[in-house]
Amino acid sequence: MKTSEQYKNEIHRTGRIGLLITILILIAVPVIICSVYGIFPTFKEFFLSASGLLAIFVPLTISEVISFTPLLGPAAYLTFITGNIMNLKFPCAKGAMDVAGVTPGTEKADVIATLSVGISSMLTIIIIALGVLLLVPIEPILQLPAVKTATEYMLPALFGALALSLLKSTGEIQVKGAWKSGIVPFILIFIVNVFIYPLSGLEGVVLLVIIPLTILCSRIIYKKGWIKVIYGKEPEDIEVIE
Repeated sequence: MKTSEQYKNEIHRTGRIGLLITILILIAVPVIICSVYGIFPTFKEFFLSASGLLAIFVPLTISEVISFTPLLGPAAYLTFITGNIMNLKFPCAKGAMDVAGVTPGTEKADVIATLSVGISSMLTIIIIALGVLLLVPIEPILQLPAVKTATEYMLPALFGALALSLLKSTGEIQVKGAWKSGIVPFILIFIVNVFIYPLSGLEGVVLLVIIPLTILCSRIIYKKGWIKVIYGKEPEDIEVIE
């Protein structure tokens, strides 16, 4: 039987190899196409076309890794490879941990998150395949006004449910009043976005600023006793992965 340390080393090694293979495949596809058709862009053309996207997605990617990895644990490898993080994989992992009643950061939570993300990825592939096969037969249904109206509320409903789930704690560690740490960042973002400068398209940069601000607010509020951490068992009995 593998020890906990062996399991962690193996899953990190497998995750890194998977990420490298994914990066190579993503790079290989456009390189092969450009090679076959002889349409390699110049560096200037590449830079001008990619600079706008890189300005948006590089900060966003960095902020997602910083904010999601502590909760996802080793499942972050599979999550970032398969994508659809905020609208699918993260809610799935969080919901699975809530149902299982485990604390994020523990070995049990890491296993639950990995299983939930893996199953979600397989189910996504199946649904996409069915969607491709059934797109023409069900197209009249998708064009119905009621269906179009319902789809407009899917993302707000998803993020609303996710926000509510983040307000409660599950597992051996209960954090009471955690929502208070988000008051100052929320007010700051609201003021800047409404009265100073619109933040649309700058979400990645905003997250890089808000994450340390939220951590600082959490620490200050915790020191004042407005946030309380309640252990279901003795703290030393809870194994949290560093």
